[in-house]
Amino acid sequence: MKRFLTVLVALLSVGIVSVLAQGVVDPATANASLFTELLDGIKNFLNTTAFAHLDYRNLIMIVVGFIYVMLAIFKGFEPLLLVPIGFGVIVGNVPGAEAIGVYAEEQGSVLYYLYQGVKLGIYPPLVFLGIGAMTDFSNLIANPKLMILGAAAQIGIFSTFAGALYLGFSPQEAGSIGIIGGADGPTAIYVTGILAPKYLGSIAIAAYSYMALVPIIQPPLMRLLIPKKERAIRMKPSRVVTQKEKIMFPIIAFIICSFIAPDAIPLLGTLFLGNLLKESGVTKRLSDVAANAMNSSVVILLGFTVGASTQASVFLTEESIKIFFLGACAFCIATSCGLLFARLMNLFLSKDHKINPLIGSAGVSAVPMAARLSEVEGLKTDPKNHLLMHAMAPNVAGVIGSAIAAGVLLSFLR
Repeated sequence: MKRFLTVLVALLSVGIVSVLAQGVVDPATANASLFTELLDGIKNFLNTTAFAHLDYRNLIMIVVGFIYVMLAIFKGFEPLLLVPIGFGVIVGNVPGAEAIGVYAEEQGSVLYYLYQGVKLGIYPPLVFLGIGAMTDFSNLIANPKLMILGAAAQIGIFSTFAGALYLGFSPQEAGSIGIIGGADGPTAIYVTGILAPKYLGSIAIAAYSYMALVPIIQPPLMRLLIPKKERAIRMKPSRVVTQKEKIMFPIIAFIICSFIAPDAIPLLGTLFLGNLLKESGVTKRLSDVAANAMNSSVVILLGFTVGASTQASVFLTEESIKIFFLGACAFCIATSCGLLFARLMNLFLSKDHKINPLIGSAGVSAVPMAARLSEVEGLKTDPKNHLLMHAMAPNVAGVIGSAIAAGVLLSFLR
């Protein structure tokens, strides 16, 4: 080895001496050129760093992403959503990254191709497939009148649609903004990708943000709109649902819903297929994959790429602020309508069949957090009053309702 290195050094020395002897390279000139190239290299490197392109708007978005991650980790606010979304926001707002083509909106970047699952509406139906495989519709089958609460909550979608029109958005943009009121992120992404793709990032972030903030937004409305006496109503246990009913429900429900809103077939079809895989009893392996491995993978990709698409230059705008304001209004109206309709239903029900109005807030579709919140608020009034299983009925009805509402909007505005 030493002999080889000696020979190599000798050859290099001979080469350098030969070149100098021919006058091709002057040592002083060579040193000056090397120094200049070194300075240019350092300058080019510094220009590629984020520090050279620092913008306060990027810092704002990075802080927002950091807050999302902290809320998910330390407060437990929908961690499966907020962790990938929050980190995606941080990744998507590194200053100057667009200069080297790594942003989700830049054709040719890796994130661009992953983001196509959002823009082309591929991820939302896959998420619905997973939701269907995880959902038990027994409580809705046993007490179908509670579907009214899921439908009532969709009023938030159409009232916000009107508000968005009033603020100057086009009908297509207003429809996309209104769907935030369904508190269903995949549905909001699916509709926006078709009607108003330029607002996809803003609407997706707003929808998922309000889904995660259910524990903050809903309790004050529940205590404001429902008297303590009605919050203490105890509901009768639901009847036992047979396996045949569970198997027939996704098939019959899909036929009815798709006839009403055929534009929602990609969402409704995958939702009820996932549920049929779960309830059939003969496709356990497919059901497990849809509910776990596949659903988790899609949620990671969807959340991360949606977050990464929120560049400050296009996200921090007056329109985005309006969208977040309208989204908050949509969510509050949807929650309030579910609660008030539950109280209205009680006027027509016998004393033994009255429902606890707290479960009306679960109609917003944020599964299963909204149902769990109805349980929590009920226990605060009466520690022995469990509402979770009752609340799951309007909760899953809200999922179906938001998909139908999306289909109706698409049929009018596409």
